[in-house]
Amino acid sequence: MESSEQVLSVTQLTREIREVLEGRIGSVWVEGEISNHRLQTSGHQYFTLKDAGSQVSCVMFRGAARAGMRLTDGAQVQVFGTISVYEPRGQYQLVVRQVQMKGQGSLQARFEALKRKLYDEGLFDEEHKQPIPKFPRVVALVTSPTGAAIQDMLNILTRRAPWLRVMVYPVRVQGAGVEKETIAALRVLNDATYHGLPEPDTIVIGRGGGSIEDLWAYNEESLARAIFESRIPVISAVGHEIDFTIADFVADLRAPTPSAAAELLAPDLSELRRFFDTAASRLQSRVETILGHHEQVLDLTAKGALLHEPQRFLEQAEQHMDDLATQLSSGAREQLRALEDRLVESHQILTQHHPRVRINESAHQMEIQATRLRQTLEHRLVRLEDRLAARTDLLRHIGPESILARGFSYTVTADGQSLRHAKNVKAGDELITRLHEGTVRSVVE
Repeated sequence: MESSEQVLSVTQLTREIREVLEGRIGSVWVEGEISNHRLQTSGHQYFTLKDAGSQVSCVMFRGAARAGMRLTDGAQVQVFGTISVYEPRGQYQLVVRQVQMKGQGSLQARFEALKRKLYDEGLFDEEHKQPIPKFPRVVALVTSPTGAAIQDMLNILTRRAPWLRVMVYPVRVQGAGVEKETIAALRVLNDATYHGLPEPDTIVIGRGGGSIEDLWAYNEESLARAIFESRIPVISAVGHEIDFTIADFVADLRAPTPSAAAELLAPDLSELRRFFDTAASRLQSRVETILGHHEQVLDLTAKGALLHEPQRFLEQAEQHMDDLATQLSSGAREQLRALEDRLVESHQILTQHHPRVRINESAHQMEIQATRLRQTLEHRLVRLEDRLAARTDLLRHIGPESILARGFSYTVTADGQSLRHAKNVKAGDELITRLHEGTVRSVVE
């Protein structure tokens, strides 16, 4: 072995293998059959997932186990988890985060899709929920007449609210056609008087717990819309507390179990008795207080002057009426004077701001401005004329004609160039000299 080669420990090799598996494979869904299942006292579960060709060790820690779901050998499941390596044994395993029975994946997808659709349509909105009567008189139970759910509800209702009238509308709660029978029950109960039945205050749709397949009828869109359209408040009591169906979301109230629905509808008799006793005590105390007050009023009336000298009270009332009439008349006159003052003031303001007045004022202002403008322009023209005359005299005094008149002259060449130096000409050049009067032509010698 060459010295440059690295020698790994078993732990290092195992960790590198774990990093490769976790990095390359990561989280996956795997389908297979459970075998060698072990539930530890810690709550962690260990099992083997196998098919006809291979097997893989699995561990599901306590926090990932879904309440109410029990894993057993031979169960066909789909698990979601992360591939990892258990380093002490150098064994790769699947750390399971989620388990569902085989075939539940498509049902769950359908459930979520319908839930999202009905939510977007507003079928779950609180504004559409009808209040559940606090003290119903007639309750309709839409459930199986032979199941445990009906017995639990009847026992609670008869014990806690013996005055309550209970109707049982028998329907199937499992198998094909459950939703159709439940929809038919809702329609009949919403038109109970037409069918010769007492109209219920509340409808309870209930059944016991079960798998997602057992409860699937309560996830059908047709049943959800029938519950939403019911004029009578509907309580959904389908399954156990951990079970949720579309019917639960669209119903006016969801009860975690059928028994809980019965308890919501029928307040405890002893609690009602205490409530009414307290209300009666408060009512009696209030009545006694009111009666005592009126007795005092009657006593004062019997002892007062109203009973013995009614004429004096009438005279005082008449005098008070006269005072009020005087105050009313005086107040009316004051109000009229105030209104007249306001009217005069408003008329003055309107007169000052009348369009004719404003136009005349504007015309006068325009005349004043026009006069000022005309005067300003005339003054400016005079000043400009004076400046122009001064400039003319200056130009005449310093101009060429004035200089020539004093005996000066200027000379140009034949082509019109001004001659400034004698060196700029040569013999034979023709020159033109301008005098004050006339010009002189000469030739340079």
